[in-house]
Amino acid sequence: MSATAAVHSLWTTAAAAEPIARIDAPKIEYGQLAPMLIVVGAAIVGIAVEAFVPRKSRYYVQMFVSVVALAAAFAAVVALAANGYATTKAGIAAMGAIAVDGPALFLQGTILLTALVGLFTFAERRLDPEVHGNRVDSFAAQAAAVPGSESEKKAVRAGFTTTEVFPLLLFAVAGMLVFPAANDLLTLFVALEVLSLPLYLMCALARRKRLMSQEAAVKYFLLGAFASAFMLFGIALLYGYAGSMSYATIAQVVEGTVPEITPALAATTGNDALLLVGAALVVMGLLFKVGAVPFHMWTPDVYQGAPTPVTGFMAAATKVAAFGALLRILYVVLPGLRWDWRPVMWGVAIVTMLAGAVVAITQTDIKRLLAYSSIAHAGFILAGVIAATPSGISSVLFYLAAYSFVTIGAFAVVTLVRDAGGEATHLSKWAGLGRRSPLVAAVFAVFLLAFAGIPLTSGFSGKFAVFKAAAEGGAAPLVVIGVISSAIAAFFYIRVIVLMFFSEPRPEGPTVAVPSPLTTTAIAVGVAVTVVLGVAPQYFLELAGDAGVFVR
Repeated sequence: MSATAAVHSLWTTAAAAEPIARIDAPKIEYGQLAPMLIVVGAAIVGIAVEAFVPRKSRYYVQMFVSVVALAAAFAAVVALAANGYATTKAGIAAMGAIAVDGPALFLQGTILLTALVGLFTFAERRLDPEVHGNRVDSFAAQAAAVPGSESEKKAVRAGFTTTEVFPLLLFAVAGMLVFPAANDLLTLFVALEVLSLPLYLMCALARRKRLMSQEAAVKYFLLGAFASAFMLFGIALLYGYAGSMSYATIAQVVEGTVPEITPALAATTGNDALLLVGAALVVMGLLFKVGAVPFHMWTPDVYQGAPTPVTGFMAAATKVAAFGALLRILYVVLPGLRWDWRPVMWGVAIVTMLAGAVVAITQTDIKRLLAYSSIAHAGFILAGVIAATPSGISSVLFYLAAYSFVTIGAFAVVTLVRDAGGEATHLSKWAGLGRRSPLVAAVFAVFLLAFAGIPLTSGFSGKFAVFKAAAEGGAAPLVVIGVISSAIAAFFYIRVIVLMFFSEPRPEGPTVAVPSPLTTTAIAVGVAVTVVLGVAPQYFLELAGDAGVFVR
């Protein structure tokens, strides 16, 4: 018998003795994943547009594709919620990778609406004077050109615009939609990278102050890479501990309710160090995205250096996605570790609230001031996370929805105040703005009062809901510190209002640009949401309450 025949007979004997199990085709619920698939599909179409559509038409085509995609994805989220996927039909899709439940759909809807409003600020082309007869936006004429080089000047003369920001925005949104809905650690990590990489790029694309913008992007990228590495190491340790990437399985192993324990699993589950260090590293990666102290170092520099439309979008949407993922990790994967993670989160929340409020007082740049304000708000939201009750979840969902629209509106107003060098972000330039442009100053004052949590604004409703949940969850001392931090924060918000309305305008002061209907719409939506959620929040609080149940 030849060697080939011998091998063949051995192969057939082995096959006969032990039939190979059939490999099932993956089962994907495309309908339940529709919001994410629509946005990813549109982002890929956007790349094709960059390749095949003539340069002069790209802006309009990209704008059309992006608006239609975000609106269609939001309609898909509403349809899923209306069909009961937020409540009775909530379940796990895509072979255990994605959770389709109330918190996921609520956060996805918020992210999509925020992105749609943010998109309008991206598309604004009337604030800067025309250059060589061409309208310009906030983004570099040619991203690949070295700042100040001859190739950049040629690109400006030719009227080039970086329309790639539209597909980049869509890719970031796609990652943000998956991030709070991820139901296993690998999907969580992939979503983190998909949402982060486009943001790193967009931060470097400012038309003016390009070196500052590129420096911001490099800082964000380097610190983001560290955070991703910590998270990946944590994921590896949790996998080593539980032998699974699935949230539900890890939770069962943590609680000791796993149906069958193999010898390998028994050897690792006795080692709590794997669990504690792994959980700490994963949560650390999420706290970086949230901008909580001590993982906040990137926030002020990146907010200041990035193009303002990108700052507004990033400040609003990234927080929503990151807090969604943090809630799911703490409430679905690690409820059995509550006694371990709550004291740590107490410390993080206290330091974040106080540091954000106190350091903001010293700021002289409006974008840095709003950056430290966002750090303080991360601390307030963490108070709701710490509650560890259903009302804690719903209060965080409501706060995120309220906060995101105020933030986008505030940064949209910042784009309007300009001098010869572009946006006038130094606080001294805002003196007397209320006399020069009463409407713009009044709108900005509304947003600042909402940030401060003054009654009849969405900020008050959100803070009240979060603090109430924290107090009921046994974190009353945290609420006291939160109220003190809010009082400190109110000082610098009201200081800006006093500066705008009660200071003499400077003769060489900035002008207020007249925006196109796009930015006007973004600001109007921000004001409307701020007032409606402040005056009549009940319906939206109930909506967040109905959506506040995680599926496992």
